[in-house]
Amino acid sequence: MCRPSMIRGLALLSALLWTVTSPAAESALPKGIIKLDPYPAPSLTLRDLDGEPYSLEAEQGSVVFVHFWASWCGPCRKEMPAIQRMWNKLQDTGLKIALVNTAEDEDTVFQFLAAHAPTIRPLMDRDGQQTEAWEPRGLPATYLVDARGRVQYQAIGGRPWDEPQYLAFLRSLIKAP
Repeated sequence: MCRPSMIRGLALLSALLWTVTSPAAESALPKGIIKLDPYPAPSLTLRDLDGEPYSLEAEQGSVVFVHFWASWCGPCRKEMPAIQRMWNKLQDTGLKIALVNTAEDEDTVFQFLAAHAPTIRPLMDRDGQQTEAWEPRGLPATYLVDARGRVQYQAIGGRPWDEPQYLAFLRSLIKAP
């Protein structure tokens, strides 16, 4: 015979086990990451600081971390070192990164990144038109593009990309079929 306290305990245990093993718990997103209805990524064709061309379309088959930023943006300044640390940990996993500076001059970008993200190749959106095509609601803005060239996730505002939950999330995207 089950006592009411035993039934309540079993119900609580059952609910806890369901929460831990449910798909919703497995797909919990890190704070600030928004799941989107997938859509084709807008074109992104720019040049880096050295004038070398970059095209997002050439990254087809890889997950791409597309990040829009500017040195005058406070949250961008705070976030950039975390992006560099994230990149240090994930650059050999197949993740690609498109670090898009929005409408600043080369000297400003060079000086800022030399101090905050020296190993990441910056892309120069000199007139801001490529950034506008992506329609971020502010800076910084990050879009995660899947291997088929579809935008799947967005993060608005600075994120601690080098923290374990963000790294695990990015690794899960890289491993996804």
